[in-house]
Formats: sequence, C-alpha cells, structure tokens
Amino acid sequence: MSATASIVSKVWSFCTTLRDDGVSYGDYLEQLTYLIFLKMADEYSQPPYNRKVSIPAGYDWQSLRAKRGAELEGHYMALLHELGSQPGMLGQIFTKAQNKIQDPAKLYRLIVMVDETDWVMLGADVKGDIYEGLLEKNAEDTKSGAGQYFTPRALIRAMVECMRPEPMKIIADPACGTGGFFLAAYDFLVAAHPMDKTQKRFLKHETFFGNEIVASTRRLCLMNMFLHNIGEIDGDSPVSSNDALIADSGQRFDYVMANPPFGKKSSMSFTNEEGEQDKDDLTYNRQDFWATTSNKQLNFVQHIRTMLKTTGRAAVVVPDNVLFEGGAGETVRKKLLETTELHTILRLPTGIFYANGVKANVLFFDNREASKEPWTKAVWIYDYRTNIHHTLKKKPLRFEDLQDFVACYHPQNRRQREETWSEQNPEGRWRKYNFDQITARDKTSLDIFWIKDKSLSDLDNLPDPDELAGDIIENLEAALNSFRDIASKLE
Repeated sequence: MSATASIVSKVWSFCTTLRDDGVSYGDYLEQLTYLIFLKMADEYSQPPYNRKVSIPAGYDWQSLRAKRGAELEGHYMALLHELGSQPGMLGQIFTKAQNKIQDPAKLYRLIVMVDETDWVMLGADVKGDIYEGLLEKNAEDTKSGAGQYFTPRALIRAMVECMRPEPMKIIADPACGTGGFFLAAYDFLVAAHPMDKTQKRFLKHETFFGNEIVASTRRLCLMNMFLHNIGEIDGDSPVSSNDALIADSGQRFDYVMANPPFGKKSSMSFTNEEGEQDKDDLTYNRQDFWATTSNKQLNFVQHIRTMLKTTGRAAVVVPDNVLFEGGAGETVRKKLLETTELHTILRLPTGIFYANGVKANVLFFDNREASKEPWTKAVWIYDYRTNIHHTLKKKPLRFEDLQDFVACYHPQNRRQREETWSEQNPEGRWRKYNFDQITARDKTSLDIFWIKDKSLSDLDNLPDPDELAGDIIENLEAALNSFRDIASKLE
C-alpha cells in the first residue's frame, strides 16, 4: 500500500470508529481540520522553514501532545477558544470552534494519528484528495444538510473548462461553500499554463476571493484551499464572513463562478421596528440592482453582474424559477440580455445535487460597457435534462457526461459554434435562439426546451422502476419546497 493510500485508510478508519460514538462526518471533519492545521503550523515553525506562524505560546501543537485524559480535554477546549480570537486565517479557521469528541482517549488517538504524518511534505494533490474525499462523504450525509454547500465536482470542472481562466486574473465566488470552484480553477490554471514566479505568487495569494456566511462551512473552505496550496498559514483569509448581498464591496473581478444557495428566502434574520426578530422576506435595497426582491437567486444574479469588471465573465448555477418567474424575474432577465452578453444556458438534469428536488441550469454571461443596443444577439441552449437520468449513488454525474457540452460550447472561440439541432435532427441538444425570439416569449422566459420527452410518449421504453421512482420523488420534493415557500409567506 502506498504512503498516500495508508494515510487515507487511517483517516477513514478512525472516522468509522468515531461514528460509533455518534460523531458525524461533519464533526469529525471539523476536529481533523483544527488538528491538521495546528500540526502543519508546528512543522512550518521548525527547520528548514523556521517561520513565525502566529500561534500563541502554550496553545500550539506541542501543548496538545503533552496532555492526556481530562487535562487534555480541558486544554483542547481552552485552545480552541483562544485561537478563535486570533486575526487572519488562524482566527477564521477556529471561529466558534467546539470540541465534538467527548471521549479524551479518542481525542488523544486522533492527535497521535495526525502527529504520525508529515503534512507539509505531502503533495498538495494528496492532501487535497484526502480532504475533498471527506467533504464529499460529509455532503452525502443528508441529515446534516452539508450537501447544500457542495456542488458536484464534475459540473464545476465542466464550467471551469468552458471559462478557461487565465493567469494574473482574479476569480470570485460570493457563496463559495467548501471552495469547489476555487480548487477546480486552480487545477486548471496549473495544468494549462506554465507559470513564472510572479504568476505563481499571484495564483497563491491574490487570485481568489470568496464570501461564506456559515462559519463551519467557511472553515472547511479555508482549510480546503490551504491544503491545496492557496493562501498562507499566517496570512489573511481570502474568504470573507460578510453576506455578499448586503452591499457592493466596490471590488471588481475578472471571473465569477458560483452556485448560490437554493431556496428563495435569505437565511438571515433581522430586528423589526418593534424589536422583534423577523425572518420574513429579506430584501436588499441596492441602487445597483435592477429589481428589489426577496428572491435570493435573483439577488445573486444581480450582485454577480455588479461584481464583474467591464470585461468580466460569469458562470452561475440557478434554479428554474430564475428562468421563468414573472415580476422581478422578468426585469432581471431583460436587463441581463440587454446589458451583458448572455450567450449560453446549460439545462441540468435532476438527481445530481445533494439538495433534493432541485431543477437547475448554468447561466454563462459576459459583462459589457454601457450601450444603447442590447449586447445579447443570441442565446445558445444545451439541454442536458430531457431524457437524462442521474442518481447520486447508482449513476452519479461524471465529467465525461458533460464533455459534449464543453465541445459544443467551443471555449477556444465561441464565434465558431454550430447547432446540433436541426429540422432533420430534432433530438439535437444544442440549439440557438436569437434575441428577438426570446424577447417575444411570455415574460421573456428563458425556460426553453424542444426535445420530446420519451417518458411521456413511449410506453415501450419506460425508464427502470427505480429511475421512475426517483423522478417522482424529485418532483414531489420540488413541489413541497414550493408549498413551504408559500406557507412561509402566508405566516
């Protein structure tokens, strides 16, 4: 067994041991994050690195290793509290940190396991693979709800392949979850571009900016980035805890890639005039927004457009309601078509997200300077939903499944695209609609499909019973989410 495989095996086997004690993947992942971070800081503080890592004396890795039993448990809790009050990435990693391992003997065993590995010497790809594997396991634990912060990596990779980011450009994600878009972009940049020292330094320290308001998710994101060689152990955090939608930060970016949280309402509560906590429709009154709405996804689309430089480009995952909803939705779609070049929509199948019942799409749009004429001349749509079936366990989405879309997207030169749909080939998945065709549609709807749904017409070729059952569950859960939204408004 290779050294890497043995580390992975150790990490997983201990996770299984703790699961028997009721410690979830998420809690295990958090404790592992704290301990690996401290161990790496300890390694960096010693030769040949000899770096000042800003860990307060008495709250470092050596202080943990020297204790056992109740003394270890007490010191560990004090250590987490102390480090959470520190500035920079250190404080962000340990914000609101708690000890979730109640048995001091198991905590000691975990410390010994982490201590046995020289983490700094491991390649970034090895450390990253270990951590990404844990994140995916955590996302699969549906009861924890962690899946809503985890975008399928195959989808992220396809989006990055289409965007083809370049060195010395800045990439942002206003709802970055566990950092999937940053890592895929980092991998693409390293593989596609031989870089000099200046470019490598920029990639490590100045390329990525994110927002994540959930402290535990932000912690996982920072650690994920750090293990992939993004950022510095004693540096500033590249991920802000601020709600990105509250205000325009004034920063402008070359690329924005994001999968904003599903659900129409903001999760933030606020105090009303009577001093009561109110969690009703939270709207953002921003002058840079085209429409004032409590629909979170529409707000994120507007915010992402604001974030872009004049030459900036975006790829954003949105649920179906963004494509067809009236009122503010129609306003946002019209403005997007006019002020940016909204050139591509990828219709995604159900069964690929850990949040159930989600019907989503990817919008690709490029920002442009002000103009009297609409910038969008045509929207190209790739239907990877009709007659496509995926499930998380039996038939998960793979990057290979989206390679035809990437080829049709033609990232090297979008002007050389060719439709695969025609009158002779009505099943072609790649079709162009010009600006006038779209604006003539009711509410300027972008919810466009043309392929015949075989499950509705061909009784001889029905999907397998488990696929049908999956579809029914997806549709029922989507309906339930809609009813919950209506119910919350009525309250």
